[in-house]
Amino acid sequence: MPSAAKQTRLVFVYGTLKRGGSNHAFLADQTYLGEAALRPGFSLYSLGDYPGLVSEPENTKNVTGELWAVDASTLANLDALEGINEGLYARVPAPLARWSPDLDNQAAAAAEMYLYLHSVTGRQRLGTSWPVT
Repeated sequence: MPSAAKQTRLVFVYGTLKRGGSNHAFLADQTYLGEAALRPGFSLYSLGDYPGLVSEPENTKNVTGELWAVDASTLANLDALEGINEGLYARVPAPLARWSPDLDNQAAAAAEMYLYLHSVTGRQRLGTSWPVT
């Protein structure tokens, strides 16, 4: 876990921020903590060039992604990218089901993710992961 000298937050990413994704440069100098998966109850939808993660309690599958430790400056940049101030996404707790064994339960419980806040009616529902091309 990163030292207290450099305060970080854990962020679960599932789309274009993943390694190899079109927006991964935002995380390039941050700390990758490994693959992770959410508890059931969420689904990914295609929003064109990026996915939207929404709450869907009936979904019994785990959305997969990556867990990153990010500093305050990077977190602010991610919030801007995800349109927090415009109401496109909200940064909320990420209920993880699986994460790196190097990370303890307390740290994993503090992870956050970006939840899409608009309707996905008419959008294509994806599987458990967003492809990185």
